[in-house]
This record gives sequence, C-alpha cells and structure tokens, in this order.
Amino acid sequence: MKLMSVDILPGGNALELGWEDESRSRYHALWLRDNALDDETRSPANGQRLISVLDLPTDSHLTDATISGDGALVVTIAPEMKELSFPGSWLKHHRYDGVKPRSAGYVDPAMDTWDAHLQNQVPTAIWDDIRQSDTALCRWLADIRRYGVAKLTGVPTTSGALCDVAETFGYVRETNYGRWFEVRSEVNPSNLAYTNLGLQAHTDNPYRDPVPTLQLLNCLENSVEGGDSIVVDGFSIALKLKSENPAGFDLLSRYRAEFEYAGANDVQLSASKPMIDVSSEGEITAISFNNRSAAPLVKVPFDEMEAYYDAYRCFAKLVEDESTQVSFRLAPGELFIVDNTRVLHARRAFSGSGTRWLQGCYADKDGLLSKLRVLEKRPGH
Repeated sequence: MKLMSVDILPGGNALELGWEDESRSRYHALWLRDNALDDETRSPANGQRLISVLDLPTDSHLTDATISGDGALVVTIAPEMKELSFPGSWLKHHRYDGVKPRSAGYVDPAMDTWDAHLQNQVPTAIWDDIRQSDTALCRWLADIRRYGVAKLTGVPTTSGALCDVAETFGYVRETNYGRWFEVRSEVNPSNLAYTNLGLQAHTDNPYRDPVPTLQLLNCLENSVEGGDSIVVDGFSIALKLKSENPAGFDLLSRYRAEFEYAGANDVQLSASKPMIDVSSEGEITAISFNNRSAAPLVKVPFDEMEAYYDAYRCFAKLVEDESTQVSFRLAPGELFIVDNTRVLHARRAFSGSGTRWLQGCYADKDGLLSKLRVLEKRPGH
C-alpha cells in the first residue's frame, strides 16, 4: 500500500498518514520513537530492542515528517533530534489507529470455525510430501492454524515415528507420560487400562500450567469395529453458547474451573483456568474441558453456582451434539493433530475382536507458528 501524504498534528505529539486507498491512520511520536528500526534502537543481529521505556523522553515530539523517494516515512523526533525512517508497508502492517473495543467473545479472523459440515473435508497431507516440500509443509501448517485440526497419511507405523512429525515444525513437549505415550486398547482386556469404552470429547491435560498446546495421535494398528475418532471445534461451541446463552458464556469465561491429576511416580498436577478463556480485548483464546480431570469447583460464588452448572451443562450438550462433531476412522499410518487449546477430541466405543493401538505426543504452537512464519516469508509462499 503506497503512502501518499503525511501531516504533523497540532502540538507535534502525533502525525497522520494518507494511503493510496484513501484511508488514514495516526501514529504517536512516542510510539514511533519506541519502535524505531535503527541500529541504536534494535539489534541488527536479532532485531531485539536495545532500549527500555525509561529511555524514551516523555516530551518526545515531531519536528519534521516527509515521504522519501522510495515511499518511506522519514521523521525527526525531538528532543533527541533523532531522524528515523519507516517503510510504508511496515507502518501499514502495524497501524493501531481505528482499533475499537469489542464485546467479549470473538475469534481471531485468521481462524475458520466449523461444525459437522467439515466432515470429509478435514485438511490432509502426505508425510513424504511435507518432508520433501516446503510448499506442502507450509500448506499443512497453515491449515492447522486455520482449522485447529489436520490429518497426515503415510506416516510410518514404527514406535515413536510421530515424534519425527512433530520435529518437522517444532519440538516434542515431554511430560510425565514420557516423550510419547501409548493409547493401546483391546477388546475384552485383561487390564482395565486397555479399555474399549468411548471417551467424551475433551482437551488434554488441563491440569497443567502451561497446557501442551498441540497433540498428535498416530495410528499403528486398528482392526476393531468402531473406535472412530471425533473432533469438535471448541471455539465454535463457545460462539454458539454466547449466541444462545450469553449469561452462561459470561459465567464460563469469568470464573475459573479446577482440574487435577494424581498419577503414578509421585505425580500431583493441578491448575485452575476458565473453561472459556477470553483475553482482555474479548478474544476467545482457549478452551479447557475435560470431565475426567475436573476437580471440585471452588472459585464460583455460592449465589452463582447453580447457574454455572446450567452453563456447564449447556456447553457439554453442544459438545455432544452430532451437528458439531466431525468423525473419522484412523487406519494404520494415519495421524491427526489438534490445537489442544481449541479442538476437543474423543473416541467412540468399539467392540468385536482386534486391537486399536495409537501413540500420542505433545508439542507446542509456538514452534509450529514460528516455522509457518519462516516458510511464508520465503519466495513463492
């Protein structure tokens, strides 16, 4: 977007820019000084800021502002009389003028919420493709960012192979369950740990702080009848709850629920967080929903406890509604990944003879999003 005009506003504390599309945006002198791109303000090696907010003169103001021949904004800021240059594209990308408060309960526009209509349309890639092609990897990671879920086919059925998938974009998040863990269930098992019961849709490990933000599940064997995997978009459920029961949405986002896990090897994990986490700007940022790990609620006031349970029940009903669910049967060599802060996953019960063996591991979104940003900046992406 081409920069067309610049005007210093009265007092010199800010300026206003005019753009090729006839839009306008304002920037404060203090903000421009803080975000200067010169080598004295930011390290040329890593881009990190070399000054603190205490180094900024409180009376920073503009004395001159022009547009250079290459379309950059050039300003002089007193009292340091520091001349700074900002590319027009950088300013357009970082504009903050026009940001308006929003009511609580919206989703990042880069994400597409979904329901059962995503059935048979879950984004899917091939393991060899994403290993050998940055374009294919970029597309797959972008789909995970957009939908919070994706599949991968052609994954080796060797133990631990899913960790290789995680390491194409980030790092395995090791927990008390190990680098990876077994989800091995048998019909009529000798040990109840290998159950064939269904599992309610849930997010994993809400008793951790911070919670693992990605989960991968790779199928090694699946010769049972049933046992289909189910995924549910928790952000879509939260938006639906807000629409149908705004008071319930408010309760689940305002009060923290309790989650806990006491396992073997002296493990005692607990965390408290809202079932629907909403940022100070009103953006839905995380879902924490896991009946098996729910601890007694102690942060909800007595006068609102019954209403909270009503909201909790409404949320659970929406999660269990088939119109919100996408299901698929994993074959050996197929893997799926979910954004564990957004997408709930479940398993249907199964019967008959055979074995269902999956392996799971955790990773984090910071690695995935970092890899995706790097790939998107490369030519051709």
